[in-house]
Amino acid sequence: VQLQASGGGLVQPGGSLRLSCTASGTSFRISAFGWYRQAPGSQRELVASITRGGSTDYADSVKGRFTISKGNAKNTVYLQMNRLKPEDTAIYYCKIEVPAIATIYWGQGTQVTVSS
Repeated sequence: VQLQASGGGLVQPGGSLRLSCTASGTSFRISAFGWYRQAPGSQRELVASITRGGSTDYADSVKGRFTISKGNAKNTVYLQMNRLKPEDTAIYYCKIEVPAIATIYWGQGTQVTVSS
């Protein structure tokens, strides 16, 4: 299984970015996608998640600014990030859950830097 995450970069405060995550190499059903982030010196934390049925969950710090959604392509998820703040600076990781084989997979991470 491979997770390809992309879309990170450098953006000014108040700007927007869209991250994408595509999972390939598995025929098993993916029950959920999640975006996590880890800033230097901090623990990895959940940013947003979406289940196969479309239920979403967000960290309080991003509610109203970030939106997680499924793409039209199979096994693709997006994270639209608006009104970015310097404290959103982190490496963002995509995670999937595959219950049929009781396995969690992580992507390689994409750097998001919010700075003027």
